[in-house]
This record gives sequence, C-alpha cells and structure tokens, in this order.
Amino acid sequence: MRPLETLLWYGEITWDYVCQMLPCMAAALVGFLLLRRYRKEHLARRGLVSGPWREGALLLFVMFCAGLAALTLFPAGFWRSAHWRAAWRGETTLFPKEVDWRWQLQHAQLTPFQEIKRGLRGPWVMFLVLANMGIFIPLGFFVALLWRRPRWWKTTLIGFFASVLIEFVQLFIARSSDIDDVILNTTGALAGFWLFYLLRALFPGFIRKFQCKERTV
Repeated sequence: MRPLETLLWYGEITWDYVCQMLPCMAAALVGFLLLRRYRKEHLARRGLVSGPWREGALLLFVMFCAGLAALTLFPAGFWRSAHWRAAWRGETTLFPKEVDWRWQLQHAQLTPFQEIKRGLRGPWVMFLVLANMGIFIPLGFFVALLWRRPRWWKTTLIGFFASVLIEFVQLFIARSSDIDDVILNTTGALAGFWLFYLLRALFPGFIRKFQCKERTV
C-alpha cells in the first residue's frame, strides 16, 4: 500500500472501532448523569466540591473506559450493527455458544516482542501495534489528571493490571491473548502520564482546575 492509502485505511478501521465503542459510551453517559447527585452528596460530606472542568474530564474518562470495555471485553465485532442484525435474524448468536478456553490458553502468545517485531512487516499488524499503545494513552492521562497525587509508577501499574485483566478475559470469549498487548498497553498508559506531566509543567493553573477543591461556606 502507498502511505496515503495506508493512512486512509487506518482511518476507516479506527472509525469502525469508534462506532463499536458508542453504545457502551452512551450507557456510561446515562449512568454518570444518574449517579452525579449521589457523587456530589458524597463529596459534600467530605467537604469537597468537583468543579465543571473536573466533572467534564471525569465524564470523558468514564465514557472512554466504557468504550474500551466494549472493544476488549466482548467478542470481536460484538457491537457492530451487522452482528446484531444477523443475531436478530437467527443467522448467528450474540455470544459464542462454546469457547474452548484450554485451547485458547495453549495458543496464547507468550513470547515478548514477537508481534511488535511483526508490526514492521505489514500494515495490519502495525495498526494493531499502534492501536494497542494509543488506546491506553487516554487511560494513563486521565488517571494522572484526576488523581490528587499522580505518580508515574501508579499510572503504569494501573495500565499493566488493566491490560492483564483484559487479556485474561479474552481467553474466555474466543479472542487471542498476547503478552505484547500487555507491553504496548502499559507503554501507552505511561505515555499518557508523561503527556499529563508535560501539560502540568506548561499550564499548571489550568491543570489544577481538574482537581477536587475544599468546600467554602
């Protein structure tokens, strides 16, 4: 493929993934709004208040996590409209009827950097490499932005354990599990932290708007 064709192809695939994230993101939006009153009351009891900047960032983070779950904790293509139409017509089932998790475990890719090296040989594997790292950048960024005492190692651990959980769940939903995904996801989360760190160094006053503040009478 030519570079421009590859970029357009990447854009089409990315848009397809974004569309699959939307149903769970919409559900997260509704849940966030329904629970917002109880969150505010909980913060008030602690003498804290969450301003509009923090609330907006928290909403985006919750919606992103729901979208991430849609892409990773369900069978591949589960949230495509074509899949639901086929299930409605009886041509397929929403979830796999039976998954041989023992076979899944035996065929898990546990050799570090194998898929990462393969990414240099083809546009599809390279897309997976970039996507697995890129999709965890928001996770690392929002965790650091919303945490009162952000630390790079805390963000890295959160990215690591979130990725391990995803790879473990995928053993039971007929999806491949790959140690390189954990490496790339964790790297993406760490990159998200350093993006936050850079913005905090450049715009410290603005970044403080995303923290809870003590309630003033």
